[in-house]
Amino acid sequence: MIHDAHLATRLAPLARTVDTVTPEADLARKLAAFDAGKRGPLRVKFGIDPTSTSVHVGNGIPLWNLRRFQDAGHQAVLIIGDYTALVGDPSGKDKTRPMLTPAQVQANVTTWLEQIGRILDLRRTEVRHNSEWFSRMPFVEVLQLANRMTVQQMLERDSFQKRFGEGSPISIREFLYCLMQGWDSVMVRADVELGGTDQTFNLNVGRRLMEQEGMEPQVCVVSPLVEGTDGTAKMSKSLGNAIGLADAPDAKFGAAMRISDALLPKYLRLLTDLTDEAVEALLAPGAHPRDAKLAMAEAVVRRYDGPAAAPAARERWIHQISEGRAPDEMPEVALAPSVPAPGRPALPAGHWSAVDLVVACKFAPSRSEARRLVEQGGVTLDDARLSDVHAPVAVRDGAVLKVGNRRYARLRVR
Repeated sequence: MIHDAHLATRLAPLARTVDTVTPEADLARKLAAFDAGKRGPLRVKFGIDPTSTSVHVGNGIPLWNLRRFQDAGHQAVLIIGDYTALVGDPSGKDKTRPMLTPAQVQANVTTWLEQIGRILDLRRTEVRHNSEWFSRMPFVEVLQLANRMTVQQMLERDSFQKRFGEGSPISIREFLYCLMQGWDSVMVRADVELGGTDQTFNLNVGRRLMEQEGMEPQVCVVSPLVEGTDGTAKMSKSLGNAIGLADAPDAKFGAAMRISDALLPKYLRLLTDLTDEAVEALLAPGAHPRDAKLAMAEAVVRRYDGPAAAPAARERWIHQISEGRAPDEMPEVALAPSVPAPGRPALPAGHWSAVDLVVACKFAPSRSEARRLVEQGGVTLDDARLSDVHAPVAVRDGAVLKVGNRRYARLRVR
């Protein structure tokens, strides 16, 4: 929430996606100087680590705010954290993250700019990789950077405090991550840095390091985090609860429709371009949550896939759910030869168990979860219910597997 009413108006519609600005007075002063022609554009930084293959709509919150600064005439500075990704961001983690390899990071980087280009105008964006400076930093300079903060100051971070109190391990490299993110701000001379509430400590480390370097410290513009479609954990591709920017329109729409009614206000305000007036009308007493959810899902698709894709995705979802029709398009899954479960005879050629089919289509994260879905009667093959987890199931090429009301796959058999 922005407390300065004039600043909130100045930053609309960005304001509803902001939790805190530190300090507000500095941002108001910098913007006023820019408006009066007394200074050049603000250098507005956002850093993102390519720790997975996909950018999701939760990442889109600060990215869209960066685009709004960009459209207002300021310089967008996008940091691709190809070196910080090797270390691993400790933000919000209750244990030390495993280190990625350079090859894993590079494989992820190759897909990211195309996805981010759905939000930013990359022709006007200063794209930097922090390997530019960290790959050339000798060890003595790493030690000098580590000398900028004490262990006591690091333990002021909530997640470190919690883990220290529990006796959970904290790696030294996790301390270094905070310093690395802060040093990025020094290297690009940031006026403003954007991030989520889990990044508040790191953003303020940037302010500290800039002051130590004799620079005017950056302003921290912090946005709320958004829970994933499961309604519990922070949105994350690794947790399977994210809506990816590169997901097909129908996949985005279906995932958005699966959220709880309690999460709907946050999704409307943080993940759509709907006006404040439209959002309030959808959330008004007496409004039907399903209508609001349909409007939200359509707005999410429109934001990333354009105005034509959104109503088409809505129509297909309504037909699929309300009329029980299979979608015209669905993922195709090539079935590998069946492997018998331990202690059980091999299945005949061209046959699989129901559990095998659910797992092959990635409709369950484990065989035990797939078994539960089958036993509960939620799995059909060409409209025939599969209820026996062990019985051999003959599968024709092109058969349609359905799990629940929304997940379909066309099976391909060689």
